[in-house]
Amino acid sequence: MINPSKQDQVLIFDTTLRDGEQSPGATMSHSEKLEIAGLLDDMGVDSSEAGFPIASGGDFNAVTEIAKLAKTSVICGLSRANYKDIDRCWEAVKHAKRPRIHTFIGTSPLHREIPNLTMDEMADRIHDTVTHARNLCDNVQWSPMDATRTEDDYLCRVIEIAIKAGATTINIPDTVGYTAPRESVDLIKMLIEKVPGADEVTFATHCHNDLGMATANALAAVAGGARQIECTINGLGERAGNTALEEVVMALKVRNDIMPWHTGIDTTKIMNLSRRVATVSGFQVQYNKAIVGKNAFAHESGIHQDGMLKNAETFEIMRPEDIGLAESSLPLGKHSGRAALRAKLGDLGYELADNQLKDVFVRFKALADRKKEVFDEDLIALMTDESTNAANDTLQVKFLRVICGTEAPQSADLTLTIGGKDHQVTAQGDGPVDATFNAVKKLFPHEAGLQLYQVHAVTEGTDAQATVSVRMEENGKIVVGQSADTDTVVASAKAYVNALNKLLVRREKTAPEAEP
Repeated sequence: MINPSKQDQVLIFDTTLRDGEQSPGATMSHSEKLEIAGLLDDMGVDSSEAGFPIASGGDFNAVTEIAKLAKTSVICGLSRANYKDIDRCWEAVKHAKRPRIHTFIGTSPLHREIPNLTMDEMADRIHDTVTHARNLCDNVQWSPMDATRTEDDYLCRVIEIAIKAGATTINIPDTVGYTAPRESVDLIKMLIEKVPGADEVTFATHCHNDLGMATANALAAVAGGARQIECTINGLGERAGNTALEEVVMALKVRNDIMPWHTGIDTTKIMNLSRRVATVSGFQVQYNKAIVGKNAFAHESGIHQDGMLKNAETFEIMRPEDIGLAESSLPLGKHSGRAALRAKLGDLGYELADNQLKDVFVRFKALADRKKEVFDEDLIALMTDESTNAANDTLQVKFLRVICGTEAPQSADLTLTIGGKDHQVTAQGDGPVDATFNAVKKLFPHEAGLQLYQVHAVTEGTDAQATVSVRMEENGKIVVGQSADTDTVVASAKAYVNALNKLLVRREKTAPEAEP
């Protein structure tokens, strides 16, 4: 076998559908997972961790279907260090052209206490479970969870055991984002130098962003000899998130002069994937986020603007089109036709079938009747609303009329379609939004608490669309709902109902134990 640590290519292992979806509130439906998996495959990710098959029936079904549909990516499932998990994982991923089992166990002193195993007992379990996984699949990844806080000698010992048992990829997780870049590079170097058989496997890095160093740590690990980066779109993930795919990929591309490695990612597809993940997860990208943030290519300072007009390279180290970001052009209006809409959506990264275009065109015309000009941001919001308020959702807003003003009480007349049947109610509240939410709760009783209600305008002007986000919590399960409309109260109702639809999906899930 060629030593992967000496190759020029860095493999991209995306775990948006597994680690990313474990962000509190980031629930994706079955169809959304399949869509994101397809986009990742088309973009060229080398491996996609599609889920945790033992966690729930929904996760198992999603991983199974993704495995069947994958064209080129390795499809991976996560499993704990026991035979039941590994068998369930194999049942899901075995349908892929290139399946992988990823099994893990916590090896740091803190994590060894959880299963109450001695060092020797844990070593035996690692040998037995990796051997079992390799007997099922010839592509096995093993992770010592919390590796960066595991004693060096013990880490070397268990990695050697995993390699001898048949692991083909050794992943080194910085599970709690504790490591600094210098430690990251030194750790990988040490493991490659000291562990027998290290030159026969691929070393991977999996970093969390608790101290804001996930991208730096991942790139440092590559400098140390790692040749696979585990990451997520938009850096989605538990707590402060994971290494952001778009950041490491573009860093390697832009600074290839000092980081002489490459990936197989089609970077022009980054922006569309970023928007889709933000939409389906409910986690909007912060404006100043590197690469994909709204302000990443914006220049307000007079000096910066003057420099950009003379030479874009004065203040831009990459081109917007490198990540699939179309240059701004003239807005559309109510007289624009289907061809213009299709072309514009294509520039924004949305490829629609004829039936989809027909539905979106109707919504576009309705929006254009209420707005003089429809800008790129309006279309993105329109597509977001199309995705988050699907026709097959259990709950749908059919009709809403509110009475508000300086004289109380404020009231809302609401018709909600629940499971295909219409239900109507009138409710009062402290303002039109409160009245609307009370009406929803009357028609669909629930115990979920509203943790966050947020409104922001998509574009400027009094006719701007409002994008509303709501975060709700029920028995530890957190969901985020979103919607956009020129009527803020309508957007609020749809966002609230969108959150409830996600909660219905979330109720079917069970939380597995901690993982890398």
